[in-house]
Amino acid sequence: MGFDLPFYMHQAIEEAKTGFDEGEVPIGALLVSREGAVLARAHNRTVGLSDPTAHAEILAIREACLVCRNYRLTGALLVVTVEPCPMCMGAVIHARVASLVYGVADPKWGAVDSLYEMASDSRLNHRVDVQGGLMETECRALMQAFFRLRRGKVA
Repeated sequence: MGFDLPFYMHQAIEEAKTGFDEGEVPIGALLVSREGAVLARAHNRTVGLSDPTAHAEILAIREACLVCRNYRLTGALLVVTVEPCPMCMGAVIHARVASLVYGVADPKWGAVDSLYEMASDSRLNHRVDVQGGLMETECRALMQAFFRLRRGKVA
């Protein structure tokens, strides 16, 4: 991956912070073309849109597909603050996203390395190159702050 990954992850974290401010679980995502252009950015909006599918990854994929005028995102890079869930990984695979970088693992819902390994599952017709743990501390801290606030605990 010849991209400036910390640069893109910083933008994904900013998206996650926007979600945090809106009362959404703070997950941010960016889709980047093979040339390095940001095609789409999104944060979770499940609460605001009353839509259980409005995860950051899904919203970014939808927007990038519109920008590219194609349902395939061949060669694209997805940068997301938290390891994607099974629904999001299904969309990543269907869209043929080439590479995925995530910040913090999700032991309860993660479908890349933690709970499932969909990105490398040989039974599926597409594999995704993965790098986990980029800016993990920052991504984890944002999630922890959100859930502490939600549970009424002071940091």
